[in-house]
Amino acid sequence: MTDDRNNGRSRGSRNRERSIPTDRESPVGAPVIRGDESVTGQRARDAVQFDPTDPDSLADAAETVRQFATGATDEDHLYMLRGAAACAALVRGEGSYKTAAKRAGNDVTVSFIRKWARVHDLPRSVRKQVALGTIAPTAAKHIARVSGESRLLLAWATLDGDLTVREVRSVASTINDGTPLEDALADHGIVLGQIEVTLSPATYRTLRQHASLDDVDPGTLISRALEAHLG
Repeated sequence: MTDDRNNGRSRGSRNRERSIPTDRESPVGAPVIRGDESVTGQRARDAVQFDPTDPDSLADAAETVRQFATGATDEDHLYMLRGAAACAALVRGEGSYKTAAKRAGNDVTVSFIRKWARVHDLPRSVRKQVALGTIAPTAAKHIARVSGESRLLLAWATLDGDLTVREVRSVASTINDGTPLEDALADHGIVLGQIEVTLSPATYRTLRQHASLDDVDPGTLISRALEAHLG
């Protein structure tokens, strides 16, 4: 006999998973993270918006991409996010990577624009970590090569596993070759979902007590509690 309650929970879990954004939800070129003072402080005032429907703004985007590609601007992570925004806006305004590269100039390749436009298209939660400097923009380029939920999981594994840019690139390539994310991470000594947490002594005592009495791993209890709280 089918357990409808379990099926309902499964459907609910799948619906929640589908609701997690794995791509950008805000308008292309909008400085959602770059203009957030809680993330970038006073530098938020300097955030530039690129409007792909405005000719003047599109011209600014083309110039920004040109400077970004030729190294004429600082390689600060916020400037790199600005360059990524300019790439994405230029692609949207011109209609293709090829015409965007042509508009930006001879020194700008299609590959360059594609890679950085993808960074701009990452979900807000990941872009925030790039703006904070905890995920390197060059690592974000490789995270953005992965699609769906795997890109989110790779982003958090990058943080928790302290992966280098080279390791992120390797994992992304392995995933795109068809290897499951969990296996790709395991090749670099990373256990997917493993994270170190610090609890108050009282919470730690209670957790250990319940885990012992219920004969379960403490991580299982933490996972259940978080699923109930965040679900």
